[in-house]
Amino acid sequence: MNILALDTSGATASAAVANDGRLIGEVSLRHGKTHSQKVIPMIEALLDMLDMGKRDIHMLAVANGPGSFTGIRIGVVTIKSMAYALNVPVVEVSSLMSLAYTISEWPGVICPIMDARNRQVYSGIYKISGDSIETLYPDAGVTVEALTENLKKLNSDVHFVGDAVPVYRDFFASQGFRAFFAPDEIFTPRAAATARLAWQMYGKGQVSDAFKAAPNYLRKSQAERLKGKT
Repeated sequence: MNILALDTSGATASAAVANDGRLIGEVSLRHGKTHSQKVIPMIEALLDMLDMGKRDIHMLAVANGPGSFTGIRIGVVTIKSMAYALNVPVVEVSSLMSLAYTISEWPGVICPIMDARNRQVYSGIYKISGDSIETLYPDAGVTVEALTENLKKLNSDVHFVGDAVPVYRDFFASQGFRAFFAPDEIFTPRAAATARLAWQMYGKGQVSDAFKAAPNYLRKSQAERLKGKT
């Protein structure tokens, strides 16, 4: 089964094709044009390099959030449109889980953190062993202080990954547990991880379609929050 995966939940736009979860091609960009201008040309270029057409894709996967509201919306809408046109299933993957999966074997816990501003992050806490990934704390928008309290309860080494690492590195390094930090220029969101997780989820029957797939923002946008106060 050929899977086309897309992750546009952050500053990096990434597209990948995998066969039964095994990566065969990936393109990632973090430069210049907005995701809305990048995504379709990226997908077309990737398929062309692989000598494949859209009809060679049997399933689609998307990192559906949390993250950038605009980025998530672009990725989900693109995948929904393709799924409708091709009549293929969709697997929705947590962008945080996908980000955590970019870290290889690690004896402690993995904590993806995406900057949500005002000392808040989008985060989940995961444990990875081989191909299996366990959710210790579900995805949420939390303050860095609240996240720290959850991490301390686990009594484990912690590997942080994500665009909030450079923002809160010093804070987490001073919290009394052994903290390790993945460099953001290397460990960015990757559609390859989304594709691999989608293959696992497909095997468990966790499949959606063009009509049901939806963004998972976790919280309202700033504009919506401000509107609620008026």
